[in-house]
Amino acid sequence: MPEFDLIIRNGTVITASDRFVADIGVRDGRIAQISRGMEGADEVIDATGLLVMPGGIDSHVHFAQPTSDGTVMADDFETGTRSAAAGGNTTVLPFALQEKGKSLRECVKAYHAKAEGNCFIDVSFHMIISDPTPQVLGQELPALVKDGYTSFKVFMTYDDLMLTDRELLEVFDVARREGALVMVHAEGHDAIKHMAARLEREGKTAPYYHGIAHSQIAEREATHRAISHAQLCEIPIMIVHVSGEDPMEQIQWARRRGLNVLAETCPQYIQLTMDDLKGLNMDFEGAKYVCSPPPRDSASQEAIWRGIKDGTFDVFSSDHAPFRYQGRNNTGKDNPNARTSFRWVPNGIPGVETRLPILFSEGVSKGRITAERFVALTATNPARIYGLYPKKGSIAIGADADIVLWDPEMEKTITQGALHHGSDYTPYEGLEVKGWPVRTICRGRTVVRDNKIVGAKGGGEYCTRARSEMV
Repeated sequence: MPEFDLIIRNGTVITASDRFVADIGVRDGRIAQISRGMEGADEVIDATGLLVMPGGIDSHVHFAQPTSDGTVMADDFETGTRSAAAGGNTTVLPFALQEKGKSLRECVKAYHAKAEGNCFIDVSFHMIISDPTPQVLGQELPALVKDGYTSFKVFMTYDDLMLTDRELLEVFDVARREGALVMVHAEGHDAIKHMAARLEREGKTAPYYHGIAHSQIAEREATHRAISHAQLCEIPIMIVHVSGEDPMEQIQWARRRGLNVLAETCPQYIQLTMDDLKGLNMDFEGAKYVCSPPPRDSASQEAIWRGIKDGTFDVFSSDHAPFRYQGRNNTGKDNPNARTSFRWVPNGIPGVETRLPILFSEGVSKGRITAERFVALTATNPARIYGLYPKKGSIAIGADADIVLWDPEMEKTITQGALHHGSDYTPYEGLEVKGWPVRTICRGRTVVRDNKIVGAKGGGEYCTRARSEMV
């Protein structure tokens, strides 16, 4: 009987801190040996000329999530995890959203039912707290944190999701007592509502004006307020999807004072700008790029790159929030309400499959960051921050054999026709990239090979998480 189930030979192994040429032996879904000249396996992969890296962990995705207006997300767990795998990811963390008036535990249970048997790669859930009732704060949330749901998200905007300052403080206090990590969508709700109403009165209703209403000023103010609340409650927080220099300055301000503030950014903030929201000529094509916070300008892109390089950002996630443009039965961005004003355009863009190729091409291939920094931002840091390390996020003996093989020289053009998500478009259509994942291996099973899905639906597992290393 062979000693290993799988041997990956002659690849250049990249971790968050090292690179070396080695063979990797896999047994029972885990990395069993790292050495040279290994023999004896059921399957052998020759990785000569390839980079061997930990599978990507996209710690901020939205699958099968209910919306207040009934708009249907374009990805469920089947299409979402399939697309993630094709993009070099082996674990994703979507959100179990608590709908107002409903039990948090029941919402988590229902979300598990949607995922069960449908995942190509591994998953774990954050929670979204939208209705912090005494029962939720006193019973359900503490119990769920103890059960391994050790992170949750709160919103400072959106009518159906936002918490008041008092509610934020109460939720933060629970996080402090239970050792949970809080993720914050930081945009000032009243400032956005005020600007949206003013723009509509002026007849400025095209998708482009979404970016004006969701100004960087509102993001900056909310970021500072969230940090202040976290300081008062003595907890760490993660500011998600940071879009530019203004909120970055608030995060840097906090860190200079010794506060534990983590930060995430996304592909849209290094690749898109507000001009994309103009569409072809201030027309509805711009709806394809509507997300919150919106893309900013070229100066903001430069600031984000500085933050990626200097450590301001801990994590690079996709914030994959997929909708169809040409909706079926008015379930996409292109629906009658959205045509009347940017306020009704579903917020979010697809990106789980293109996250890693964009960062690798724009970062590693163009010499902005090292491959080691790429691994830290996209796999190791998410694993550490969200309680999955050392099982996930590293190439080490005993870790899950979550491995992605990269061809750093492969050149591709991103097109909708080549992607695997449920959306009917990609905001990165026509983007030329250098570097592409050619094989995705989750717990020793090949899920994607040469952009073809070869793994079975249902092969992914749910991962219970420990406390964040940052708490």
